[in-house]
Amino acid sequence: MRELVPRRESRGPGGHHGAAPDPQRPPPRHPGPGPLAAAPVTVLPTVLPATFPHALINAFRTVAGSVYPGRAMTDDAPRRLRVLAAMSGGVDSAVAAARAAEAGHDVTGVHLALSENPKSFRTGARGCCTIEDSHDARRAADVIGIPFYVWDLAERFREDVVDDFLAEYEAGRTPNPCLRCNEKIKFAALLDKALALGFDAVCTGHYATVVLREDGSRELHRASDMAKDQSYVLGVLDDRQLAHAMFPLGDTLTTKAEIREEAARRGLFVAKKPDSHDICFIADGDTQGFLAKRLGTAQGDIVDESGNRLGTHEGAYGFTIGQRKGLRIGHPAPDGKPRYVLDISPVDNTVTVGPVEALDVTALTAIRPRWCGRPPTAGPATYTAQLRAHGGETEVTAELVDDTELRVSFTEPVRGVAPGQAIVLYDGTRVVGSATIATTERRVRAGA
Repeated sequence: MRELVPRRESRGPGGHHGAAPDPQRPPPRHPGPGPLAAAPVTVLPTVLPATFPHALINAFRTVAGSVYPGRAMTDDAPRRLRVLAAMSGGVDSAVAAARAAEAGHDVTGVHLALSENPKSFRTGARGCCTIEDSHDARRAADVIGIPFYVWDLAERFREDVVDDFLAEYEAGRTPNPCLRCNEKIKFAALLDKALALGFDAVCTGHYATVVLREDGSRELHRASDMAKDQSYVLGVLDDRQLAHAMFPLGDTLTTKAEIREEAARRGLFVAKKPDSHDICFIADGDTQGFLAKRLGTAQGDIVDESGNRLGTHEGAYGFTIGQRKGLRIGHPAPDGKPRYVLDISPVDNTVTVGPVEALDVTALTAIRPRWCGRPPTAGPATYTAQLRAHGGETEVTAELVDDTELRVSFTEPVRGVAPGQAIVLYDGTRVVGSATIATTERRVRAGA
């Protein structure tokens, strides 16, 4: 594993000495490893001291500035925390790190080198985790006036995120790599290493809020601005991970334009950097090409609900439930209406298509539930659910079958629900937990 690369020890606004470096100047070259370079890679579980939750309660109050009504904080004086700020090279994580430092915490910036794809190291590469992102994160840390390192977690990322992504598609499921990265990398590999090095919390630029109750228990809530809320991709975090999570942007009732204005006021040149919407480990944005190169091609049939052959494909993994475009079906539907992917069968390499009404799902079974804070009560309960990172809410009734399986029924049918996706349950703004969709039940249609 390549280890920690220190930044030049200059200080900018918010630091202790010197002027802010020129953000347009290339990052400096470094003669050797910094003071953390000898830190062990293998870490052991960390046991929290009894006083930790209450100290963290006030730290979150200091950084976030407010909490949801009815969830009072303690009146203990906040203490200065050692915070490891994950800096992607984008505007959100840079502003989050700056806010944490401004709140008085001892902040160190770290950029995660996650990509093993040579294209990621080329100038102008798409996605995140590129060499340019690393330079951008370093320059932001210089301006903020905090130490900065690059940690190589590419091997762990490949095993836990990329390989999982490929295996899920090969099995006919639709994964969410960003959610898996939060679960396995940012709040597992990174967090474990941070705790082993004596840090108290990991700070990211996610839009979500951690609320701590007077009894010390933690809750994950939606961001104050629902338009920017990212609690869905954090729904996999458990109580231990939440205890060390810091989201300084969670209570931000501002537009993205105002976040960029704040970055500009702070002298962060990433203020105008576009957001990344690509899968970070697919540098050219070609998901189909990425899958084909690694999984190969295997011709199979595209059939209708009655089993009639309508066309062929080069790999069932190239389709997702609800897909309409790119089917290349030579036979029009009898009713002349568009057809959508209804089912993907990796066993016989068959893709089934049909009318949009056939996508209506009334219930599902989900596996591997993870709870954020308090677990749900026994028996069926009503929640709202979110099925996609940018999807809306829908009312559901959910009940645990056992510790490994969750049964969910929808008040109204929903469409485009795919095995492999995460379902995140909410009680108001509070994230109850998440689970991975295993199977779905479709609404029975007349004449189908």
